[in-house]
Amino acid sequence: FFVTMTIEEEADPPPINPPEIEGGGPSSRFVNVYQLDSYKIGQKDERKEKDSSVPARMSRMEQLYESEGLRRSVEGVLLVHQHKHPHVLLLQIGSSFYKLPGGRMKPGETEIEGLKRKLTNKLAPPNLEKEEIPAWEVGEELGTWWRPNFDSQLYPYLPTHVTRPKECKKLFLVHLPETCTFAIARNHSLVAVPLYELYDNHQRYGPVIAAIPLMLARLSCVCS
Repeated sequence: FFVTMTIEEEADPPPINPPEIEGGGPSSRFVNVYQLDSYKIGQKDERKEKDSSVPARMSRMEQLYESEGLRRSVEGVLLVHQHKHPHVLLLQIGSSFYKLPGGRMKPGETEIEGLKRKLTNKLAPPNLEKEEIPAWEVGEELGTWWRPNFDSQLYPYLPTHVTRPKECKKLFLVHLPETCTFAIARNHSLVAVPLYELYDNHQRYGPVIAAIPLMLARLSCVCS
């Protein structure tokens, strides 16, 4: 069955109507963004979290680093709009933890391959035939973030004194079709958060997600 997507906003901002412009593909600075209500949200089996806390996650990351080296991860920025204002789709775990869909890449996997696999795993309905798996149109690289140590600090640059970073995280814009169906683990929620709520809100969303409005500033959203 289907559930309603949560919208993280208190009041609607005044609508901004950009010019109607053709395009919105991976090579365009214009991005077609579609109405939130165009998408259906279903549920699938619960996903067990690998780590019960941030220290546990850092400990597991350190163990993997010893065997695999630098952690390479990718995350997708998916946009919808509500009343002509762009919103970012986030996965919410519990009452206060938010993350972008994505995760760690497998050894030898390209960034695009890894992101498409992660998007299918976290957002696509279960038990799809191969030809039914979403194509996931991965577009512009929006930013690269580095983790110098085994802690929660991430930077949009590699500090000059760091010679052995522990993680490299890349964000890509994912162009959504006009309509599709998502399926989210029962213990997660898919929330649509407006850009004005994310901007500089490090305390609630962390530095990477809070910086998404800045990463998108060079692009123009065409809300259909």
